[in-house]
Amino acid sequence: MNVPYRSPWMTDELDMLRSTARRFFEDEVAPKADKFRSQHCIDREVWERAGELGLLCMSIPEEFGGQGASFAHEVVMIEEQARICDTTFPFIPGALNSPGFFHGTASPEQLRKWMPDIAAGRKMIAVAITEPDAGTDVKALRTTARREGDEYVLNGNKIFCTLGQQADLVLVAARTGGAGSGARGISLFLVEKADCPGFKVNKIIDKIGQNALNTAEIFLEDARVPAGNLIGGEEGKGFFQLMDVFTRERLSIGLVGISCAERAIELTLAHAKDRRMLGQTLWDFQNTRFTLAECLTEARIGRVFLDQIVKDIVDGKPLQPNDALMAKWWGSEKQCQIIDRCLQLFGGYGYCTEYPIAQLYMDARVAKIYGGSNETLKDVIARSM
Repeated sequence: MNVPYRSPWMTDELDMLRSTARRFFEDEVAPKADKFRSQHCIDREVWERAGELGLLCMSIPEEFGGQGASFAHEVVMIEEQARICDTTFPFIPGALNSPGFFHGTASPEQLRKWMPDIAAGRKMIAVAITEPDAGTDVKALRTTARREGDEYVLNGNKIFCTLGQQADLVLVAARTGGAGSGARGISLFLVEKADCPGFKVNKIIDKIGQNALNTAEIFLEDARVPAGNLIGGEEGKGFFQLMDVFTRERLSIGLVGISCAERAIELTLAHAKDRRMLGQTLWDFQNTRFTLAECLTEARIGRVFLDQIVKDIVDGKPLQPNDALMAKWWGSEKQCQIIDRCLQLFGGYGYCTEYPIAQLYMDARVAKIYGGSNETLKDVIARSM
């Protein structure tokens, strides 16, 4: 008898969290997903409801308003969101990675000032790093920050800023050093949009998938930010702060990838056993069984690798950058490959957006691009060999 796989880091407490997360996604998110996609954002009351349930910023320490839980708690949320084939609820950018960027770079005083509202869902935070000519190569960014008395004046252009329109707070990377200062000339600033008329959302970018996540192009035109909003309180540390926190972002992308691939396999297996062709079910064809066997094996390889990383984090071991790089490129590659193969088994139905497999397909493609393109990450891995 086939025993369902259970991650070694799972506990009874996490089982209870899974039940809560499943109810939340099924009741609050799935029924409204089409609405969220059409309006390019979720309703704020849904975000606030997640905050009331303690589902946001779970691994942020309690002293800063979080739950003080383990990273495994965040992984359960990733898996349950994948189960409903959803990216409309901005868990990864809004509850895990952007708050993680802030927590990993800000001073304790800054965290005490802003993080409790973020963790409670009263405020949303975004990160604005990428520029038209500076994507994975963060050292090449051109946005500038000039000190004037008790303020910094920011000027520049940011693109692909997830939640850029909806967020209340935006962590902006800008150059405080002169031309040629490279990595050592970059600093981070927290922009409070309501108090910063120079922060302008130019447009919301239409995308192939993940359409409920408002991805914005931003102009900073003499955007004035209090000097106290310099993250960490010291200029020139931004690049190195970002490199530290990028690691967990890349791990989370890999986790989403494998979780979505597993869900695609489940959906396709159910379809294959129900769909009849030429007097038999689709499952009765050897090609179907071989395809799904290959997909399950590749997903399981990724799952076991990721589970070991998660278990190490839960056990207090530091996350190794190379492990995160490998998890990101492998997880996102397998996400796209497996979902594509599964969609093929749906035939024409797989091309219809009313079928969840189609949504998984559309939302998956960007995973090989954001968080550092897979080609760049493989080059970084190679340089460490």
